[in-house]
Amino acid sequence: MTITATQPATAPSAAAATPAASGAVISSDFQTFLLMLTTQMQNQDPLNPMESSDFAVQLATFSGVEQQVQTNDLLQGLIGQVGLMNMSDLAGWVGMEARAEAPAWFDGAPLPLTLAPRAGADAAVLAVYDAAGRLVAEEPVPLNAGEIDWVGTDSAGTPLPEGAYSFRLISSRGGEMMGTDPVETYGKIVEARSEAGAVMLVLEGGVEVAADAVTALRTPE
Repeated sequence: MTITATQPATAPSAAAATPAASGAVISSDFQTFLLMLTTQMQNQDPLNPMESSDFAVQLATFSGVEQQVQTNDLLQGLIGQVGLMNMSDLAGWVGMEARAEAPAWFDGAPLPLTLAPRAGADAAVLAVYDAAGRLVAEEPVPLNAGEIDWVGTDSAGTPLPEGAYSFRLISSRGGEMMGTDPVETYGKIVEARSEAGAVMLVLEGGVEVAADAVTALRTPE
């Protein structure tokens, strides 16, 4: 079988990223495909023609590829719309206070902390660390304290400077340490953004926390 040369289909350019551009490329490729198919039929061997089923297979294959490209464009558009909806929902979080296991910004006002000593503990100590990871304060706390307000002083009662602080709760029983656990703190949300497929919240002082790490939200008092 002899097939005369025809102009090859051009590859999609970078501009074909949009659904409209993709549709134009598909239409152009389909016209080229029909031209090639017509040429193939005109130049086939009359004594050994192609089966009609072979032509049907070629048409079905191209149609399947065309539908897949259109489906991919539709899904891409839906993904973008879902992302925008998620960000729209998160816009309502800005200005709220989020609770998470993350450093908190201390500006002189008491910081609310949520304490949860380990089961069976008979003593608990709150350990405070500055932004450099240095231990700056330790103080015993009641086992049933729940939420407390940390006033921002070191072990000697001296006020600490403004900055980001993180907290750990040390549980013990009979004088033996049972373990150390992070403490949840509240921080005001000032920004919500999408980053590498994840939603990040920026709290006061530039502290960042993943949205899925937030365990509670509340209106600032």
